[in-house]
Amino acid sequence: MSTPDGLRELLLSRIADVPDHPKPGVVFKDITPLLADPAAFGALTDAFVSLCERYEADKVVGLEARGFILAAPVAVRAGIGFVPVRKAGKLPGATLRQAYDLEYGTAEIEIHADAVAPGDRVLVIDDVLATGGTAEASLELVRRAGAEVAGVAVLMELGFLAGRQRLEPGLKGAPLEALITV
Repeated sequence: MSTPDGLRELLLSRIADVPDHPKPGVVFKDITPLLADPAAFGALTDAFVSLCERYEADKVVGLEARGFILAAPVAVRAGIGFVPVRKAGKLPGATLRQAYDLEYGTAEIEIHADAVAPGDRVLVIDDVLATGGTAEASLELVRRAGAEVAGVAVLMELGFLAGRQRLEPGLKGAPLEALITV
């Protein structure tokens, strides 16, 4: 998907660079100014809703934590269900868990075991695609729960971290849409 220049510029103008956060040498992409601007947040939501329609999604999965903020209004506006994918141990009841590698160690995420059903088409939404580990694990969870991956949509892809290349095999042909690539 090619993001219209006006939308791309609006979104970029509302994302703040925070140097040396959370550690020296890292430039954190802060989306809170975008969330505080109803026009920018609305335009972002509309862009994701268009992707739900294009890929015929029945549900959206939001990845903890900023993915929740982005995916929930998309689900409401698109008239489809919202499913949170959380850090391990945060969801009550029966869950499916998936481990994935971090730069130094591993982490785990979970989804409710009954959150999606066979035949559901799920669009995974997150704020940033960095190394791709969390997104890759979420695709595995969606499929293990019996649903089909309609695609992955992110506000921003950090192209220099090669998350797209890591995610490519796990997509199994499903599209990966980044509204902005830096």
